[in-house]
Amino acid sequence: MNSTFSVVTPSYQQGRFIERTINSVLDQDISLEFIVVDGGSQDNTLDVLKKYEGQLSWISEPDDGQADAINKGIKKSSGEVIAWINSDDIYYPGTLKKVQAIFANHSDVQVVYGNADWIGENDEALKSFPTESWSYARLKESCYCCQPAVFFRRSLVDRYGNLDSSLQYCMDYELWLRFGQYTDFYFLPEKLAGSRLYALNKTVGQTFAVHSEINRMLEAKFGVIPANWLLGYALVNVEKTHGISRYDRTQTQHFVRLLVQFSCRELIAHNPLAFFKVFPKMIFWFLVPDRAWFRREDILALI
Repeated sequence: MNSTFSVVTPSYQQGRFIERTINSVLDQDISLEFIVVDGGSQDNTLDVLKKYEGQLSWISEPDDGQADAINKGIKKSSGEVIAWINSDDIYYPGTLKKVQAIFANHSDVQVVYGNADWIGENDEALKSFPTESWSYARLKESCYCCQPAVFFRRSLVDRYGNLDSSLQYCMDYELWLRFGQYTDFYFLPEKLAGSRLYALNKTVGQTFAVHSEINRMLEAKFGVIPANWLLGYALVNVEKTHGISRYDRTQTQHFVRLLVQFSCRELIAHNPLAFFKVFPKMIFWFLVPDRAWFRREDILALI
């Protein structure tokens, strides 16, 4: 028996993208319930939504942010399986049918996630999202589940709660960590969605605030912040506070000194045990040839 699907889209001032999101949902070859919760957009969003009346339901009213909008949509929905897709992201053709088959054939599976792309303003694939096979321990260190490529049973929300509406950036990551404490996720190694990456996107445009909120959330949830997140925060902090790009090879040594300084401060304050494991790597950073330093994959590998 196939599981019924409810798709929720939170929306605010995304008139330039939302029609592409809508079509990517409506073009899925399964029967589904589609709810758009708009936060009172003043652009052309409502004109777009009116075009699709009868194919989706929508409301437009002030809310308390993205998580609040998603929670409203979940409350209004009735499907056994819930998905949310932001109003600038897209599903790839056939995604929901593939996910529906997994839920139908595996009654014990509570969450399904798959691969995804970062996409540009014209829907072009920029690079693959760094998805990984399921490991809860690893999930604490890296948010490797791409939000529009994650689907979960309503029973999890009923049992463990909705999104945390106090969070503005990492509400999805917090939910995966909460659900992951109680159930393993099923990894489908196929491209399911495109997550849009552009200058005005809040994750891209506010990286310092994003990292800060993630670290606060992790410390509140687990009592300690994993070293990976502290070092990532230090990296962003150096760039934001001192205006030095990680890609500027003319300031490599200065950047490294500041990165070590910020990293030590964060580790000692929030995860002192990890400090003794990471500090030897910091010494090695000074020995890395300049030509390697500002290739992003090399920096992340070192961290």
